[in-house]
Amino acid sequence: MPSRAINPTGVSYAQAHLVEAPTRWLFVSGQIPVDEDENVPTDFEDQCRLVWRNVEKQLLAGGMALQNLVKVTVFLSDRQYRDVNYRVRHEVLGGHSPALTIIVADIYDEAWLLEIEAIAAA
Repeated sequence: MPSRAINPTGVSYAQAHLVEAPTRWLFVSGQIPVDEDENVPTDFEDQCRLVWRNVEKQLLAGGMALQNLVKVTVFLSDRQYRDVNYRVRHEVLGGHSPALTIIVADIYDEAWLLEIEAIAAA
């Protein structure tokens, strides 16, 4: 499936992401910072890494990988987490550049400092 970032920024996101003739789409519901034992880390960086692992688990369950991401929406509970969010996202995605939106919002559970939803295509 041909796919390419349009106007990539060099920091793991693009202004748009073109997908040509996909055969499969995967819509990933908002992933939260809760592990298999229902634990929620207190540190933002730990939560961020856990949420990305949870996103990746859903992608793998759908037969896809992080490189199949074409759109990511990150919900942050506070602007203070922007820099750490950027750094972790860049580590996780490397040179992959899906379209990206980051929203500062009141999150469903006060213990959660972020949530990530995504769309992938193959």
